[in-house]
Amino acid sequence: MSAAAGGGVAGGARAVVVTGASTGIGRATALQLDRAGFRVFAGVRRDADGEALRAAAAARRAAADVVAEAVGGAGLHGLVNNAGIVVPGPLEFLDLDGLRRSLEVNVVGPVAVSQAFLPLLRRGRGRLVHVGSSSGYLATALMGAYAASKFALEALADSQRRELAGSGVEVVLVEPGAIATPIWDKGLASGDELERTLSPEALALYGRDVERLR
Repeated sequence: MSAAAGGGVAGGARAVVVTGASTGIGRATALQLDRAGFRVFAGVRRDADGEALRAAAAARRAAADVVAEAVGGAGLHGLVNNAGIVVPGPLEFLDLDGLRRSLEVNVVGPVAVSQAFLPLLRRGRGRLVHVGSSSGYLATALMGAYAASKFALEALADSQRRELAGSGVEVVLVEPGAIATPIWDKGLASGDELERTLSPEALALYGRDVERLR
């Protein structure tokens, strides 16, 4: 967790935490908030496959402590849950560890981060923003694991919105469609990886879908 200080920080700028800020929507969000004068705490995953659960939980608690010390009584003005991964593949042949990793990062992760920062959001009467996807309402071939995680995130956001009603914390779900980010390069690489790793039987059954994924 690192802080990018925007204008007016010394005078008490409003603070926002953005997860998954290394590339794409997360990076653009962090930079835009910084330009607007917010104090931005940007979370970046060091390992694409994630850390062990215990280490990840410790990291979240440590990040919350760092932010709490920095913002003091003002609390947190916003939390943007943007971090996410894509694990593509036909569900018939999908590695279950990959499915679990997708759900861990894309579903359990936002809940855990929300839990860590909600006390600060309440203090600052802030906004909790989840970055979902159009895959949260439209599932496509080979993207079942990702779509399942984004459908789940939509449900979580709906529940949180009701649970936090009257608390001063507003809950927002953003479900963007196609955005020009590095995820497309990752998608091409995923298509190549699927072609290399799928069995001949799987390729015979799903080769056309792999080409569509590209």
